Amino acid sequence: MRAIAARIAGALAAAVVVAALWFYQTALHGTGYPAATTHVVIPAGSTFSEVAADLADKGVIGNALAFRLLAKLTHAETDVHAGEFRFDPHLTEREVLRQLESGGAQIAVWVTIPEGFTAKEVAARLADAHVGDEASLERAFMNAHLTIGGTRSKTLEGFLFPSTYLVPTDASPQAVAKQMTDQFALELPRDAVAKAKALHLTVPQVVTVASLVEREAKVDSERPLMAGVYYNRLRLGMPLQVDAAIEYALPEHKTELSFHDLAIDSPYNTYKYPGLPPTPIANPGKASLDAAFNPQKSDYLYYVYKGDGHSAFAKTLAEHNANVAKYLK
Repeated sequence: MRAIAARIAGALAAAVVVAALWFYQTALHGTGYPAATTHVVIPAGSTFSEVAADLADKGVIGNALAFRLLAKLTHAETDVHAGEFRFDPHLTEREVLRQLESGGAQIAVWVTIPEGFTAKEVAARLADAHVGDEASLERAFMNAHLTIGGTRSKTLEGFLFPSTYLVPTDASPQAVAKQMTDQFALELPRDAVAKAKALHLTVPQVVTVASLVEREAKVDSERPLMAGVYYNRLRLGMPLQVDAAIEYALPEHKTELSFHDLAIDSPYNTYKYPGLPPTPIANPGKASLDAAFNPQKSDYLYYVYKGDGHSAFAKTLAEHNANVAKYLK
């Protein structure tokens, strides 16, 4: 029995030595991978196992198991950045892991732009992701124009489509703007020019309506109805009285507007000046764009937020005042 136990122990020891040599050569000193410069895109939210498998599939590393073991031993499994990476030829797996951790091989990052962000907020989000300088990005957004259906926008406010982008880390502000406005063009309804004409507006003006809807509506189901309210008021020459438009003109964000704010002398004060604001007040998402180009017909002229994610709509001022008294206690 002792001889058998000794043989088993010897075999286990040999296996451990072989495994250690394999790991030493594969993970720490093997430089046969990748054979050529290789680009790999790591989706946001990927697990380390998925990353290791993808790197092995693309020939960046030789063995996913050894790579995962190396990461576990160095406590690096949660430190990998998402984005696009460029790996030079003949790296050890330790070097690959180090570049994933530090972002040293990263050439593009994932950046998510939420619906309703202003151009200023978009610039700040990109800068936070180390894509360019915030001030330079904002200048590029506010000094550029887009022509749709023969009408030129005043800035790119409203046309920087909210989405998740894989943005090159060395992209110029103009290149970033093009990436986002190209996506806007893809999301715009194909018959946008005809629909805008039917509404007696230009496409940029309808996008302005969409931006109002984006900042005011809380649920997608009410966006077409809210757009209809704006068109009804425009048709009757009534001031739109949209709080979010006034907020856009203020130097800082406010959750509640004061009477002083409501009296601000700005073309974005839709209480004081009838018609649409001169530009969009935010960058609307798909649901708000669709609502603005396809408004729901109704006789509603007013709405007030109920506090439960929905708004109460009214046809007359008396009905509206009753809703205000009920929901804004």
